[in-house]
Amino acid sequence: MRPRQLASQVLLIQIAIVAAAVLASASISFWLVSGQVTDEYEKRALAIGHSVAAMPDVVEAFGDPQPSKAIQPIAEAIRMAEAASFVVVANVDGIRYSHPNPDQIGQRVSTDPSPALQGQSWVGIEQGTLGRSVRAKVPIFGAAREVIGIVSVGFLEEQVNATLWQSMPLIAANIALALGLGIAGSVLLSRRLGRQTFGLQPRDILGLLEQRESMLHGIREGLLATDRDGRITLVNDEAKRLLGLDASAEGKRISDLVPPGRMREILSGERAGIDQMLLAGDRVLVANRMPAVVRGEAVGAVVTLRDRTELEGILRELDGVRSLAHALRAQAHEFSNKLHTVAGLIELGRADEAVRFIARTAMVHQELVDLVHDRIGDPALAALLLAKAAIANERGVEFRLAGETRLPADAADARDLVTVVGNLVDNAVDAVATSGSAGGWVEVAVQAGAGGVGVRVRDSGPGIGDSVADEIFEEGFTTKTGTSHQGLGLALAREVARRRGGWLRVSNEGGAVFTALLPSEGTNAS
Repeated sequence: MRPRQLASQVLLIQIAIVAAAVLASASISFWLVSGQVTDEYEKRALAIGHSVAAMPDVVEAFGDPQPSKAIQPIAEAIRMAEAASFVVVANVDGIRYSHPNPDQIGQRVSTDPSPALQGQSWVGIEQGTLGRSVRAKVPIFGAAREVIGIVSVGFLEEQVNATLWQSMPLIAANIALALGLGIAGSVLLSRRLGRQTFGLQPRDILGLLEQRESMLHGIREGLLATDRDGRITLVNDEAKRLLGLDASAEGKRISDLVPPGRMREILSGERAGIDQMLLAGDRVLVANRMPAVVRGEAVGAVVTLRDRTELEGILRELDGVRSLAHALRAQAHEFSNKLHTVAGLIELGRADEAVRFIARTAMVHQELVDLVHDRIGDPALAALLLAKAAIANERGVEFRLAGETRLPADAADARDLVTVVGNLVDNAVDAVATSGSAGGWVEVAVQAGAGGVGVRVRDSGPGIGDSVADEIFEEGFTTKTGTSHQGLGLALAREVARRRGGWLRVSNEGGAVFTALLPSEGTNAS
């Protein structure tokens, strides 16, 4: 047997709840109406009893030798007029002077008359000779205000129930109306639920939810969904890791969680475009934001995030290798020309001049190699500086190592230092090479101190204009064209320095001067 759809199950449960609620309400209504009807009959019996007990003819009849001859006609007339089941008058001994059944006159009453004989009125339900009835017992007082008898007036339960059942059609109509409205509402709710759940069974919905959760939290891409108002409705584990969000992010606005800047603009849709690159801490992310459309209507947006930190590093290394390869080709061509010069000098018999030419040529390059080897203890940074020197030379820029440069092998984290120095040197070489001025140079100083490692990169380029001095470290800002990773180098370098508790600053002294401090572990930059 095929399991019922969720909408059908909800319909049956709703109908059962509505039916139970209506039946409970009906029972309570019936109980309340029954109490009201009984109370009305009790009040009615009590009123009749007081009327009979106060009648002078009835009081005077108690002095007759045969009171029943005067009292019986009066009691029966009142009983029939008031549609009561019985009106019984008895003396203090409980002997009846009236009764609907004449054979009962002169007999003792079947119920306890003591409350009335004590001068108190009483109402309740008792079993008598005619059956179970709602009755009232009222004392009859003589001229001296002594109790001389009692009046018992009652209505049989059949008569009370008949009155009660007369109100049942109205109660039944209310029950039917409530039940009908409840079932109609349940059917409408079931149909709406069926449309919204596409007729899926509970186990299908559970399976889809499990698949959704496992897929969203299992992929290596960050996923963040927002509604029309910019509130986060979904964020998977990878997005939390990449953006530094916690479990309370869902339900909050992006503007409340992300500070102003490029990241907020991309996540909120203020900055459009595909494969937008941004920095999250010291991570390079690629973000894509697409509208979420349901039934042809935009209900929010979905942002995917890819971590390109490692890939970006590889691309930068590849650019460096390419530049180095170009430099090596240029050097090979240059050395080929120099070899031809040496060969020509030897053929002309000028061996001494050839030796001097070779010595001058080798000295220029070897001097820088020896300087880097002596002063830079970290092999990764030393290799980076030599590669950047070759690239600068190939682009017609003189590369200098400042005299105060000193860096022991264990002075700093090589990865962070390479990131900062590499980006600063690249920008400096680009600035000098594109300035068009002859004799341009770039000077690098790296020095270990008590507070960490200080870096200074100077160049002879045009410097940094005042109009862009505040923007140059913002991610996405660049004055270059034609590169695939624009506007991230300086932003990434500053983020690395900040993460270490340091700083990166720029000033102008002829050309641009970038200074950075990367504190050692356990120290803070002032």
